[in-house]
Amino acid sequence: MKKDIHPKYEDVTFTCTGCNSVIKTRSTGGDQVLGVCSSCHPFYTGKHKLVDTAGRIERFKRKYGMPEGEAAK
Repeated sequence: MKKDIHPKYEDVTFTCTGCNSVIKTRSTGGDQVLGVCSSCHPFYTGKHKLVDTAGRIERFKRKYGMPEGEAAK
């Protein structure tokens, strides 16, 4: 192997902003902050959150004439 051409492989810390968990591993990238990790991501936990931004759900229901609760079916 040639010398001085490979990146440094060192201990790094990944910090999740969603659940504040700290993951220690080895990488070439350095310390990083994650938006969500596998322990708090809705796809892995099954806890999906419905976020209504600017009344989009109500606007959809009015547009298609749906009563409350019918859009989820």
